[in-house]
Amino acid sequence: MPGTAQSDTTDQTEPDPGSADSALEAERRHLAESRAALAIMREHVGSLNAVGAAAISWGPNVSTEHLKQALYRRVQSLQDDPTVPLFFGRLDYQRSDLPPRLYIGRRHITGEAGGEPMVIDWRAPISLPFYQATRDQPMDVRLRRRFGFSAGALTAYEDEDLVAGEALDNSDILESEIEKPRTGPMRDIVATIQPEQDVIVRTDLARSVCVQGAPGTGKTAVGLHRAAYLLYAFRDQLSRQGVLVVGPNDSFLSYIADVLPALGEIDASQTTVEALVSKATGLQAGRLEDAASAMIKGDARMADVIKRAVWSHLRPAEGTLVVPRGAHQWRVAAYLADEMVAMIKERGVRYAAGREMLPQRLAHQVLLRMEAAGDSPDDRVQNAVARSKPVKAYAEQIWPAVDAAKLVLRLLSDPEFLAEHADGLLTAQEQQRVLVRKPGRSVRTHKWSTAEIVLVDEAADVLNRTPSLGHVIIDEAQDLSAMQLRSVGRRASTGSVTVLGDLAQATTPWATTSWSDTLNHLGKPDAVIEELTAGFRVPGAVIEFAARLLPDIAPDLTPPHSVRRARGDLALATTTRPEVDLAEAVRVALQSEGSIGLITPDTRLVEVERALDGQGISYAVLGRETDPLDTEAFTRRVDVVPASIAKGLEFDHVVLFEPAEIVAGEPDQITGLRRLYVCLTRAVTSLQIVHTEPLPAQLSAA
Repeated sequence: MPGTAQSDTTDQTEPDPGSADSALEAERRHLAESRAALAIMREHVGSLNAVGAAAISWGPNVSTEHLKQALYRRVQSLQDDPTVPLFFGRLDYQRSDLPPRLYIGRRHITGEAGGEPMVIDWRAPISLPFYQATRDQPMDVRLRRRFGFSAGALTAYEDEDLVAGEALDNSDILESEIEKPRTGPMRDIVATIQPEQDVIVRTDLARSVCVQGAPGTGKTAVGLHRAAYLLYAFRDQLSRQGVLVVGPNDSFLSYIADVLPALGEIDASQTTVEALVSKATGLQAGRLEDAASAMIKGDARMADVIKRAVWSHLRPAEGTLVVPRGAHQWRVAAYLADEMVAMIKERGVRYAAGREMLPQRLAHQVLLRMEAAGDSPDDRVQNAVARSKPVKAYAEQIWPAVDAAKLVLRLLSDPEFLAEHADGLLTAQEQQRVLVRKPGRSVRTHKWSTAEIVLVDEAADVLNRTPSLGHVIIDEAQDLSAMQLRSVGRRASTGSVTVLGDLAQATTPWATTSWSDTLNHLGKPDAVIEELTAGFRVPGAVIEFAARLLPDIAPDLTPPHSVRRARGDLALATTTRPEVDLAEAVRVALQSEGSIGLITPDTRLVEVERALDGQGISYAVLGRETDPLDTEAFTRRVDVVPASIAKGLEFDHVVLFEPAEIVAGEPDQITGLRRLYVCLTRAVTSLQIVHTEPLPAQLSAA
């Protein structure tokens, strides 16, 4: 037999000799004991005194406040949700030097007696066979067991004999978990990670990875589980350097916010590119920009324009530096000062760093002259000379201070200044696109666009090197401009990145058409590119229907395919009563278990709300709240989703309104069809399309 499945109606006994309990009861007992052990672990950490622990374990030099934070985070990581199973699998090893039986779960749980592990963290090396062992390569495992749960209660198990049995072609428990209806935010997939996903998740920290993932292939979940794995495997390093998750919008961040905490990781930060650069520069976007101007400002050539503009502030030395000291006046010729500036620039330092170095170089020349005259000055004298008024004034004239925001504002508002530094880089027409028609008189009064704030962030990096994190995960990366990618990439200049996206879902005018280009802009040209095409979440009927768009929107990509046996439900309805039939479609979806997303053209939002209000259907509108941590989104069964923010989300049931209008709402047809592709592939179980206008021709094709 390839495998055996048992549920709570089964009276099969545990295969161990002499056991009188049923296997299911024995596993339930282990689950209860594991929960009790986790509670003891949490109580123990909570009882620790930070002051005493710091003095005893780490010594008096360790900050008590730092240890308090560490203990708090440890307690938080040990929180137990009774609706979430502590383990989801078991491995029975056949080698005598390995533990005979290990339970695989979301976090490590240790028993009281001798500290024996009751549950092994899924990220531990010894857990690897649960995800990657096969009949051909059993990895010393005799039996792999998967558990089925309902609301945290163990209800079934399924065995796979990797030594004597046949290959298990289909796992009912695995399929049930993947297809399980869900409400609320995204949850982890730790129990259902597939071998090809696991390889990406466990890629070494030193290596950057780019995942081209079709809809439903789990690319976002892979990225988040990679973050959890890296925080486990490289905890000391990443606790110092940090991990950052960059998503496309606040609704998306709200949707994924619970995944890492559920895996016991609370140290990773989450943000959008807009929030990232706003925090770094202190500027807030207050102006929407037309696509043509935003495309130029997002072009990589703007980095060279900014670099030229910053370094153009250097001036040749004028006259001789004279430094009075005691009865002497020490002189440094202008040509020597120019040589020092050239030498500093050759070192490739940032502008502000070079500016700090110049006074010391000038002071060193003064010391050489003092020594030649018979004096014996030391470092204190050099520092005093470097801080003296003559040296500071002379250095300031040669190497003046530059403000990043003021410099970018001048580029946006001064045609001559822009032309000087964009010569040979931007055409005259492109320069006109960069210029703002009514700029503010100051940094504070100017209404900045997001693309302009990214330029300020670029200028700030030319002035001072941006600190690097240990690892950055970028989701929906295909939609970022070259300048946005540079902004994210410099946050991982000495670290690594995980890039997630789908070229077929690129919906911005400046979207990338090549992952190689994306990786170059991120500064990671050597990253490995992996492709995921097996869809675990989107059913076959839906993905095949949506794939009709691929010849137009991404002809070079491998078409995705669904690995689920259930085809899913697809229904198309033409209507002359959109408000009535739209509400009816939602009512049909409400008859089934799971979350519901009503995706609509942004311009039809008021009409959709009126239709639902008229029928008394409760709902939340995604994107309406400004705080991603304070929102009703994902807490009600029905979410109204503007098409512009549907990317990255998924719902058990989707009602899609007016596909043709979604296409027409974009600047060009290809972008519109890509937006529609995104919306079509948000469904996990069923998709209903309600439309008054004819479907796009690509979908009407047989």
